[in-house]
Amino acid sequence: MPEVIDHRPNRALLPADRIRRDPAPSRLQYRLERMWLRPIWRRAVRIGVPAALAILIGGLWLADPDRRALLSDGVQQVMDKIQNRKEFQVTTMVVEGASPVVDAALRQMLPVDLPASSFDIDLAALRLQVMQLDVIESVDLRIKPGGILSAVVKEREPAILWRHARGIEILDRTGHRVASVTSRDVRADLPLIAGEGADLAVPEALSLIDAAGPILPRVRGLVRKGERRWDLVLDQGQKIMLPATGAVIALQAAMALDKAQDMLGRDITTVDLRDPSRPVLRLGMDARNTIREARGQALLGPDGKVIIPEDDKKGG
Repeated sequence: MPEVIDHRPNRALLPADRIRRDPAPSRLQYRLERMWLRPIWRRAVRIGVPAALAILIGGLWLADPDRRALLSDGVQQVMDKIQNRKEFQVTTMVVEGASPVVDAALRQMLPVDLPASSFDIDLAALRLQVMQLDVIESVDLRIKPGGILSAVVKEREPAILWRHARGIEILDRTGHRVASVTSRDVRADLPLIAGEGADLAVPEALSLIDAAGPILPRVRGLVRKGERRWDLVLDQGQKIMLPATGAVIALQAAMALDKAQDMLGRDITTVDLRDPSRPVLRLGMDARNTIREARGQALLGPDGKVIIPEDDKKGG
């Protein structure tokens, strides 16, 4: 059998610098390299660590009360210089679409006296304050170039007068309050409604006023009854009692009947239409006495009682 000769050098006999080392990294190095491959760890080292150091240094610097006061004063001075610059100064206020009274009220509501910095005028808070005025329906507040505070106002249009136990108020077409008046003569051009809850039915009241167009000069107003229906009050002591539902249609029918037969030109005190299928007419005292006289009955006095002739009193 041939002899096998091992030609590999004895590692123990080789110099130390000629011994090959294992190229594989250690376990700790391997884990660190794997962590560095993750973006979150790279961001933490590149951004998080410097930020934490900056916060730590800033916290230590701000721990001193004197330094905090010095920093606060410096920031405030910079802000004041910026806010008081000419570009941010509001010098005038322009109000459009407002009456003189509302114009004066808006100017009094400004939180500061002009000229003032635009940073001192809170437009949102000012708008909420302005909308508290009943007469204003909407307002557009803006600061325009040139230091102008612009206020475009839309006022509520008076549509009707409402008389109630607390006084007389002007309402718009939705029933929203506009202003108060001392007497009807202040706005004699507006129709009048009365009664509790009448302000909640202003649209219906205006529709009834329109339906009463043929006799509008005779209309004195509308009275809300039980917060559910209307009475149309006319001059000469007449009134039309309307139903709770379908009041406009019932009034239009009454206007047609009056046009055809001059119903309201006769001695009638009340037209009761609360039941449209069975209208009821209440005659005046003269008409009732005329009928009673034709029937040979005793006449009625102003109080509605029968007038007893003097001869009958003596005979009794």
